[in-house]
Amino acid sequence: MDELMNLTSKINKVNSLNNRTLSTVDQSVSKPNYDRSQLTRGILHIGLGNFHRAHLSWYLHRLMQKGDALDWAIVGAGVQEYDIQMKEKLQSQDFLTTLIELNPGGNPSYEIVGGMIDYIPIEVGNRPLVEAMADPQIRIVSLTVTEGGYFIDSSTGKINLDHPDLQFDINNPTTPKTVFGAIVSALDLRKKNGVGPFTGLSCDNLVQNGDKLKQVILGIASHRDLELAAWIENNCTFPNSMVDCIVPRTGEAELAIVQGLGIGDQVPVSHEDFRQWVIEDNFCAGRPNWEDVGAQFSDDVHGYEAQKIRILNGGHQVLANAAELLSIELVRDAMQNDLVTGLLEKVEHEEIIPHVSTVPGLTPQEYYQLIAKRFANPSILDTIRRVAFDGSSRHSGFITPSIRANIKKNGSIQGLALVEALWARMCLGTREDQSVIEDNDPIWAKLQEYAVAAKSNPTKWLELKEVYGDIADDTRFMNSFTAWLQMIYDVGVEKTIRVYLNKD
Repeated sequence: MDELMNLTSKINKVNSLNNRTLSTVDQSVSKPNYDRSQLTRGILHIGLGNFHRAHLSWYLHRLMQKGDALDWAIVGAGVQEYDIQMKEKLQSQDFLTTLIELNPGGNPSYEIVGGMIDYIPIEVGNRPLVEAMADPQIRIVSLTVTEGGYFIDSSTGKINLDHPDLQFDINNPTTPKTVFGAIVSALDLRKKNGVGPFTGLSCDNLVQNGDKLKQVILGIASHRDLELAAWIENNCTFPNSMVDCIVPRTGEAELAIVQGLGIGDQVPVSHEDFRQWVIEDNFCAGRPNWEDVGAQFSDDVHGYEAQKIRILNGGHQVLANAAELLSIELVRDAMQNDLVTGLLEKVEHEEIIPHVSTVPGLTPQEYYQLIAKRFANPSILDTIRRVAFDGSSRHSGFITPSIRANIKKNGSIQGLALVEALWARMCLGTREDQSVIEDNDPIWAKLQEYAVAAKSNPTKWLELKEVYGDIADDTRFMNSFTAWLQMIYDVGVEKTIRVYLNKD
């Protein structure tokens, strides 16, 4: 806090961040040592949020600092209206981003990354995006569109090609709505122009994210043109990957920090002092040497992603809804609450970790200890609201696999049933102190409708087929969920968690 106050006292010396002002940036800030005017495009990334700029963009920048990968610069892209504002801000600062690395000791470090050189215009019909991906210089199309953006039917684990947006893309190949429809249209152009394929690289938190990306691309393509689908199948690659770094949303604190350094960055990014990226080495048109800056290439990505998605991402959901109901705003503060941490630890050790395999050098138990320390990092201002966002996708992707594993092996489901009951209570839209929880899910209205009905009829909540699928048919889970939700409404969240922890 003292450092933040010292930094903000320098605000009057702020210069807008751009190529021209880089030389004036404080010497404590690491800056690009490469000639950015000599960079050429190689990667088009869709979804220029904070995570991408602290992760893939950082790995690429570190390679460029070594004089490597200068022909792999990033071109940004998006398909949503909110991407327009990000494009304008990044464009005004020559696509530079300031990263703030927050370590538990409270001594942040700073660097400006410069591997991005352009941002595609965002238009209805996505023609500029399609044409940019058809450029022969683009050899990797990467994306972070969130786990909820893949149109996955949780009851089957497969892509729902009947979704209206995907049906639109199938029937309107020249004006696609979705990222996936645009990718198929671009590959069609590349095939016709004899350009060759590119690699589709998902950086989203999905089990077998590359396989999921391939599934939706081939699904659209096969409905448009079987010859195109065969060409994609035989030429393009979609490596699976596991990505990991806690990256909070940018707020006033982050803006004040960079301004205190004299940097007028409109969209800085803070992140923890930990990164991991495990990738299948399956790139049809070449790739940067990311292994030289810490990325891991492995044939067992699934083991790493299962460990991360179930223990870390699942763990976030275990604590998030309880913390939200108890009016705790930050993850670090939730980790100081005995009830929340007791819930997290018991559910992890009894119902999540037993179904996660060891990966080279790290057991599930060791990984849990690592993520517990990361969650508790006092320098990270990660909000409960961010972690709880899009629960309908995150519970189906991060929690239900553990529920199914326990059902299959007749393991305990008491803790996970309580986690789901807490989520159902949260979706009622009020905390225990009766303050309002604002819309925090793409299907918030539907969740609230089901939460209201579940107050008197708990099994109604389990009829959310897009989340639970056949889990709702398991009598043991249904009975446990029903008992916990009734208890939450009868005696409150704190008392219910105490009962689960055998503290009352």
